[in-house]
Amino acid sequence: MLIGVPKEIKNHEYRIGMTPAGVRELAAQGHQVMIQENGGKAIGLTDEMYQAAGAEIVATAEEIFERAEMIVKVKEPQPDECRMLRKDQLLFTYLHLAPDPTQTELLIESKSIAIAYETVTDDKGTLPLLAPMSEVAGRMSIQAGAHALEKAQGGNGVLMGGVPGVAPANVVVIGGGVVGVNAARMALGMGASVTILDRSLNRLKELDNLYGPGLKTLYSTADALEECVANADLVVGAVLIPGAAAPKLVTREMLGKMKPGAVLVDVAIDQGGCFETSKATTHQEPTYEVDGVVHYCVANMPGGVARTSTFALTNATLPYVIELANKGYKQALLDNQHLRNGLNVHCGQVTYEAVARDLGYNFVSAEEILQA
Repeated sequence: MLIGVPKEIKNHEYRIGMTPAGVRELAAQGHQVMIQENGGKAIGLTDEMYQAAGAEIVATAEEIFERAEMIVKVKEPQPDECRMLRKDQLLFTYLHLAPDPTQTELLIESKSIAIAYETVTDDKGTLPLLAPMSEVAGRMSIQAGAHALEKAQGGNGVLMGGVPGVAPANVVVIGGGVVGVNAARMALGMGASVTILDRSLNRLKELDNLYGPGLKTLYSTADALEECVANADLVVGAVLIPGAAAPKLVTREMLGKMKPGAVLVDVAIDQGGCFETSKATTHQEPTYEVDGVVHYCVANMPGGVARTSTFALTNATLPYVIELANKGYKQALLDNQHLRNGLNVHCGQVTYEAVARDLGYNFVSAEEILQA
């Protein structure tokens, strides 16, 4: 199979969909890989490294989209990229379609086959291709939040770990999944007072056993959430409903009860955000203020540590890329239920139920499409 990896074009996005090691693995199995010129240069992955691994270096994204049978990316295709997709061409990347009607419409119009990293599952019921970036984003949320708390950044001037005789920052994490656990771990490591809320008692028990009394765990109710948010210096939104738009858990009304200069970090922003006042921002302009509360809502947060993120992502995606290349997408999806769960759009039809429901499209199951 001929696989194309274009350079990412989203604002301050320096990740790339494949490392030279990934190219070498595919080449060893008889596949061809095209890498766009200087696609990984910003993170130290040079064209020479890719060529040594067996890749062809291509000057433009247009040529990659024109020639490749499968496109492997990191971020969702931007409108110009969507318009370059061809009928029956395979796209494998993060999509986050539920809060993005424009992208969904363009993918439907392209008649391409779009598989989303974030809805591929595994035997444990987890999301293995979302997990590495969730780990990165969870850890970065505390790093970004600590910076935003600085007075010069609009924050309330509280140091995360405090100092002897002065209380540390009060950090609230909404959601006990991969993002939430990594956020809590980093905040605890910095010496903050940390509370994590979740609706799964089993998950809260696991976290209590793992971290002990240093981490406060609370069952998430409207009352508990409102009280915690009001007392917080930093709130991390780490809520996920796979493939669907994130629920708006922190309302505009709650902001009025928060401390002036408190910080909200919305890691769920790729799925529309879990704060009512959230809107996507970029690494170039990461924050804005509403009612005296600083909002950090960068939609490609792991892109800020692009080298680490690229290697972590390729480690997770490469086995699936190889499976798709070796078998062809149709046989690979028929053979692998978990990879099949990643199919979101197929030749003009929406094949992921949450996306169809949230955006008002007719839903057709992947099984029905593939067996037709």
